[in-house]
Amino acid sequence: MTTPPLRPLGRSGLQVSPLCFGGNVFGWTADEATSFSLLDAWVDAGFNFVDTADMYSSWVPGHQGGESETIIGKWLRKSGKRDRIVLATKVGKEMGPGKKGLRPAYIRAAVEDSLRRLQTDYIDLYQSHEDDPDTPLAETLEAFAALIKEGKVRAIGASNYSAPRLAEALETSVALGLPRYESLQPLYNLYDRAVFEDELRPICLAHEIGVINYYALASGFLSGKYRSAEDAGKSPRGAGIVAQYLNPRGLRILATLDEVAERYQATPAQVALAWQMAQPAITAPIVSATSVAQLQELVGATQLQLDPDALEELTLDSAEGV
Repeated sequence: MTTPPLRPLGRSGLQVSPLCFGGNVFGWTADEATSFSLLDAWVDAGFNFVDTADMYSSWVPGHQGGESETIIGKWLRKSGKRDRIVLATKVGKEMGPGKKGLRPAYIRAAVEDSLRRLQTDYIDLYQSHEDDPDTPLAETLEAFAALIKEGKVRAIGASNYSAPRLAEALETSVALGLPRYESLQPLYNLYDRAVFEDELRPICLAHEIGVINYYALASGFLSGKYRSAEDAGKSPRGAGIVAQYLNPRGLRILATLDEVAERYQATPAQVALAWQMAQPAITAPIVSATSVAQLQELVGATQLQLDPDALEELTLDSAEGV
């Protein structure tokens, strides 16, 4: 397999692979040993971008958050591959009583916790996991600026920001001479298109913001794994996927993915990702895998070049209101 060319992440100077590995599975659906083999396989395949968050996987009974970062840190120490990955993590979602938001004092404490768990001296991309309307943007950006100056963070990004708040953050950075959000992490896939394309994409294109979209396969729906109500039991999140996506529009999208996949001798997941990687503003869709075989299928998407007809067919057939 040819190593995929790297892409610039905004104006940060960071160069990242065209897919990003989502670390939400580490310590949840992938145990430590499996996580290590997945990370090794990812780097060995020529990919360098890994995304996690401090609160992964706090939703699992008995977890407090920090499990994913801890596993990545153990892998970094054991493998010695820190210089081969672009490491992204996030701050802001609740980690316990009083441990939430983007106040400068909390960011300062949270970054030290993340650095300790990750067993590294610096984070390549430090992201606001969600907007904090109770903290002035200037204060948050000044806190990030201090971390960049100290060498603990190389660039910053935003996740789950609305278009007005992203625009306001960019304006604040310019007005005060502060580092700006170089990336955005929004929900985006063939099914969930409208908010990003109508509101966020114009801002990202105008300001050269890198986009690393999550739920790239709509929680697995676009892989074709869920095609009937009976398929809800196939995973811990299957019931929610079936309820949200299994409708006439979702089935129409799957039918088009099947058709294009057959034409290209690919899988529906590979086609769905190839379509995303060809979209304006998209830098690296985030994907997750719980086995090396599944990971190899996903990385194969970077070898798939869809022709204009296939891209248009997918765009038209996945549009809302058709």
